[in-house]
Amino acid sequence: MSANTIRDALPPLPPPSAPDFDFDGLIAETKDETGAALRPESIAALVALQASDIAKFATVRAALRRVGCPLRLLDPAIKDAAPANAGARGAPIAERLVEIANNGAVLFEDADGVPYADVTVAGHRETWGVRSAGFARWLRGEFFDKTRGAVASEALATALGTIEAAAHAAGIVRDVFVRVARVGGRIYHDLGDSEWRVVEINADGWRLTDDAPVRFRRASGMKALPIPTAGGNLAKLRNFVNVDDVGFTLAVAWLLAALSGAKPFPILAVAGEQGSAKSTFSAMLRALIDPNAAPLRSLPRDARDFFIAASNAWVLGFDNLSGLSAETSDTMCRLASGGGFATRQLRTDGEEVLFSGARPIIANGIGNFVGRADLADRAVFVRLAAIPDDRRRPESEIWPAFDAAAPGILGALYDALALGLRTLPTVRTDHLPRMADFARWSIACEGAFAAPGAFLRAYTANRAEAVADAIEADPVASTVRTMMAERRERTGTATELLAALAEAAGQRLAQSKSWPANGRALSERLTRAAPALRAVGIEVTRPGPTGKDRARLITLANITPAHGGVGPSASSASSAGFKPASNLKGMNGENRWTVPDRPEGGPSASSATPPAGPSATQGGCVRVVRPNALNSRDMNEADEADGGPGAVTEILEPIAPEWSGEALL
Repeated sequence: MSANTIRDALPPLPPPSAPDFDFDGLIAETKDETGAALRPESIAALVALQASDIAKFATVRAALRRVGCPLRLLDPAIKDAAPANAGARGAPIAERLVEIANNGAVLFEDADGVPYADVTVAGHRETWGVRSAGFARWLRGEFFDKTRGAVASEALATALGTIEAAAHAAGIVRDVFVRVARVGGRIYHDLGDSEWRVVEINADGWRLTDDAPVRFRRASGMKALPIPTAGGNLAKLRNFVNVDDVGFTLAVAWLLAALSGAKPFPILAVAGEQGSAKSTFSAMLRALIDPNAAPLRSLPRDARDFFIAASNAWVLGFDNLSGLSAETSDTMCRLASGGGFATRQLRTDGEEVLFSGARPIIANGIGNFVGRADLADRAVFVRLAAIPDDRRRPESEIWPAFDAAAPGILGALYDALALGLRTLPTVRTDHLPRMADFARWSIACEGAFAAPGAFLRAYTANRAEAVADAIEADPVASTVRTMMAERRERTGTATELLAALAEAAGQRLAQSKSWPANGRALSERLTRAAPALRAVGIEVTRPGPTGKDRARLITLANITPAHGGVGPSASSASSAGFKPASNLKGMNGENRWTVPDRPEGGPSASSATPPAGPSATQGGCVRVVRPNALNSRDMNEADEADGGPGAVTEILEPIAPEWSGEALL
């Protein structure tokens, strides 16, 4: 039963009237006799006046104070004489609030036991946490509509405690999401508008609804997305972002991954010199997913603040970074791949507040602020070029233009998501590399924003560059690469290897703060650098304790063909043959395919040439077997499954439709 129905069922309340009491006479009498206002009949009149006309009560109380009435005695007397938290109907306010919640709201809990309420406002459903400001505002509003009375803070706190218990007793458990949800093969995107509308995307397309089967909650700072329009094109986004073709492909892939609702999410690392529009680029991408009053912020102080930010937003945006501490890198890895955080609840001895989940992250800086290999392995790097002065546009011009184009761009993103949901089951991988889900999803959506194979080429080259940067940023990894350049293998304990590496590094580097202090620290650094070293042909292994002293050995093996190894890793080998696509600029109709309508019987045939490589036609698709260029391993527990050298990826690609002849810009 809705709140409006309950309100209509209650008999109308007569407007309260002021008591028939001579307050002017009381004020005059109190001037001569200070205790006149403390008589029982005076107190009763003041109590009635407080309940019926709070403004007049405040005026009378101030006048009594001026003529000498002791308020330290008057106020407690009024409070003691008043019916405890009484409302206009005589029932205690806290009880009335509980009654309103039970009749006008649907109470439930999420999986962590946090109580929520579905309420109806202006004909649409809203979901609020029982302890949220939004639910308190709804309760106060409903109470005022029914009683024309106010709610004291004490009464509200008492009622909320009871409502929490009622939500638990209801036995209803539902997931509650922030901005994006992936449920039952469908994607839901909360527009964040005043009507609480949601976009639902499935394999057949997308639609706008105000009655989605999932629940979203709102946090402070969230802003509304524009109402999407059909028939848009992602090409329009090129007019607003300062990236080349490869960067645009990776940026759109990140957007679609962030909107997919399925972890892990890549971290988009945006770099460029001063004045290359890094902040504008980052803010615009976030504005298409999770607009916020503060789209880009400085880094949180610690992991607790990171997870608090993550609990109140879908996308985390960080601006102007110059470097990341080890703790910050680890926290960002956990947020990208999915992790949990617990902290003690305030004003309790043992209760914990939990957060578990993953979030898309976008961060920018002038230099390479992603120094650690494990974070770089989860990142997509986009470098912005310098903007000539004659091409620079003021924000007062570019943002209104972006806002005008955003509805069509958003609709085109939803088209790409629908294509991804439709195509994802046809993407096959024999081995799962790091960020494998991101790669598979991007390949599934690729037809909406790039030529076949363009994403894999861009991502492979991007990862190879990230590996090189990670090794250069790590003095241990770079020294290992230098030492092993002319060696096939080196085995020793961690202490022995530390001495050998220190000799190769030189005294100045070996005595710096960035150098490991002992063998144990070196072992940890080698474990962290192992994926990057493997990508350049150096394998780090641990044969296990040997000899009488059971020494724990570490082996560095050069696995490149020149040193008798099995060959470079798939990532290095495949990236050597890839060149950035040169025909993608402008995303115009030539050599570009758009999201096709799905005909009966599967994707339509086309005269377009399928990607090169061993292939066979199968059910309206082309079966393509490619070297898996993305394999990487790590010992971190958040890593994906391992993949070995020479692994392949098998993809059932829809045969590309005919190239569109319509210019998209």
